[in-house]
Amino acid sequence: MTFRPLHDRVVVRRIDEDQKTAGGIIIPDTAKEKPQQGEIVAVGPGARNEKGEIVALDVQVGDRVIFGKWSGTEVKIDGEELLIMKESDIMGVLEAGAASAKAA
Repeated sequence: MTFRPLHDRVVVRRIDEDQKTAGGIIIPDTAKEKPQQGEIVAVGPGARNEKGEIVALDVQVGDRVIFGKWSGTEVKIDGEELLIMKESDIMGVLEAGAASAKAA
């Protein structure tokens, strides 16, 4: 089954963070917080502006994003737990090339 979000909503798959702390301590599942990073799985067409024109979203499928701890609505589609949220709930996009460009 495919799912297409409406308007300015996006579907995000949470990305699990490391299971250990920097000191090597393993964190049990019951003590973990839900990840605040995810990968965009699907995007809606965009929101309408005052003129009625559709304004495209700034994020696209495959982007790795950071969102608020309590953002979105959890849903299960084809057995996979996903989040549906508005684009405004996304705080930013993680860009892999930016970190390597600073090191050079």
